[in-house]
Amino acid sequence: MKITTRFWISLILSLPMLIAMIVMPFTHWMLPGGEVTMLILTSVIMLISARPFLSSAWSSFQKHHSNMDTLIAVGTGTAYVYSIYAMFTGKAVFFESAAFVITFVLLGQVLEERMRDNASSAIEKLMDLQAKDAEVKRDGKFIRLPLNKVVTNDLIRVRPGQKIAVDGKIVDGTSTIDESMVTGESMPVTRQTGDEVIGSTMNMTGTFVFRAEKVGDQTMLAQIVTLVKKAQSSHAPIQKLTDRVSDIFVPVVLIVAILTFLIWYVFIGHDVSHSLIFAVSVVVIACPCALGLATPTALMVGTGRGAKMGILIKNGEVLEKVNDVDTIVFDKTGTITVGRPEVTDIVGDEKQVLSLAARLEAGSEHPLALAILAEAKKQQIDLASVKDFQAVSGKGVQATIDNQRAFVGNNRLLDDASITDELKLRMKQLQKEAKTVVLVGQKKQVIGLIAIQDTPKETSAKAIADLKSRGLKTIMLTGDNKQVAQAIADEVGIDEVIAEVLPAEKADKIHAIQKDSTVAFVGDGINDAPALTTADVGIAMGSGTDIAIDAGGIVLVKNDLRDVDTALALSKKTFGRIKLNLFWAFVYNVLGIPVAAGVFYGLGFILSPEIAGVAMALSSLSVVISSVLLGKTRLATN
Repeated sequence: MKITTRFWISLILSLPMLIAMIVMPFTHWMLPGGEVTMLILTSVIMLISARPFLSSAWSSFQKHHSNMDTLIAVGTGTAYVYSIYAMFTGKAVFFESAAFVITFVLLGQVLEERMRDNASSAIEKLMDLQAKDAEVKRDGKFIRLPLNKVVTNDLIRVRPGQKIAVDGKIVDGTSTIDESMVTGESMPVTRQTGDEVIGSTMNMTGTFVFRAEKVGDQTMLAQIVTLVKKAQSSHAPIQKLTDRVSDIFVPVVLIVAILTFLIWYVFIGHDVSHSLIFAVSVVVIACPCALGLATPTALMVGTGRGAKMGILIKNGEVLEKVNDVDTIVFDKTGTITVGRPEVTDIVGDEKQVLSLAARLEAGSEHPLALAILAEAKKQQIDLASVKDFQAVSGKGVQATIDNQRAFVGNNRLLDDASITDELKLRMKQLQKEAKTVVLVGQKKQVIGLIAIQDTPKETSAKAIADLKSRGLKTIMLTGDNKQVAQAIADEVGIDEVIAEVLPAEKADKIHAIQKDSTVAFVGDGINDAPALTTADVGIAMGSGTDIAIDAGGIVLVKNDLRDVDTALALSKKTFGRIKLNLFWAFVYNVLGIPVAAGVFYGLGFILSPEIAGVAMALSSLSVVISSVLLGKTRLATN
């Protein structure tokens, strides 16, 4: 039976007893049927809602081990059994204590389960990314077939705007392909005959035919899925603080309860019922009602506060690991950078150069062209039409503008055009800065240059500085080439660069870093999913793919890298509040145990099981208040 169902059963059946307990001192009103009704209600709760606790406690006992379920089972079981005895001997019963403990503990578990259920499956979304069908050549004709019908060595045609179905090698045609979601390469790459293509990447400009080499589980996407599964399953469940302490706390409580009974019955000479009341009071006051709420309530408040700030924290394991993080590893594209090419430099007559390039690139869907057009729009440049437009294979485009032949493209255009030494020197300087340089010219003479680059976000340098001021080491891990990666790293202040890393290698690199460090990884692409799940703490950018978001333990909704620092501060504060809650929950109960055991009996001060139950409820209330105050505390961000 689901935890939620067990909780609602326990809550509904406990409410009548709660109402009776509250109103009886003022009205002397009792439940219809009195103690018999309470016995029936509590019996149902014990049989249905408490069964897993009892089973867990028995299993732990057989293994000579104790956990919080042991104390729950012993406390509620003792209260239940004693109340039956008390009912038949005319003494006070406290069935409600057993019922309330189960209800409060289940409430904590329901809150934890709700957090786990909110995270959807990254694996399912990964598989949804692959193409559903492909144009496969069969019997001399290209026909569309489902992906599962594609086999090795099939010839597959891909048109502009279509996804590449599987991994393979081009046998005919040339095109520009956006591989960023798999490789992390920010710029689209040109692929021609003999080059390899990756399944699930997007074809952009040309039509080509490729031969399928890897299908099904052999494709790169399938390998990434496998890596994510492996990384997720390799995370050993973090043992909660309550379970660690319970190894000592539970046996001590049980020993104290037994000693209490023996001292009062054997050495002091009280009767069985009075001696048993003291022993039961010890177990009830020690019952972990507050402990069951200490973690989930702080989590709910902390994560709720984070959500308002655009920071989603998925589970308590993340909070614990954050406290040990000493190294932050970043993906580059879309994480440190904006994730799309932008014009950074225009050399020559800026207006003329940009106008010529924009008019020639008008209507193109190539990312470099889009960057030029975006800059032209920003500068409000009019895009008049051109004549005799012509694409120059592998070089660029040309057309007639104002009765003069104009061109724009890459440095291969220098085979047919001349360039001044000054422009050539400037081009080399820009290329050393890892920028893509577009040549613009007229009458076979280069008149200007446009440099394009995936630039760092405005907040990246500040974010990196904040993290370094915490004493954290920063590393960039990217599929991009070394020159581009190092240029970006130098600009934002990254300590170390690991470049040209394939998706399957990212998780291995994280493992290597983890040998000496506790690692948080920040990324946004599909290629980042294995690294996000392998790292001790995965932080996903909210503007990234659903896969990265699902794989990360923390999600930055606002896509602001400065929120990494805020997320670390919030996580530490929330985990600190959980530890504070657990401390007070234990202290509260531990201080109450001597009173429940009758240490102050000679002074006329005793703690009956009923009062112990109330004290237990107050302990829970104090934990809830402590968690609520977490929402008001100041975060120590940089």
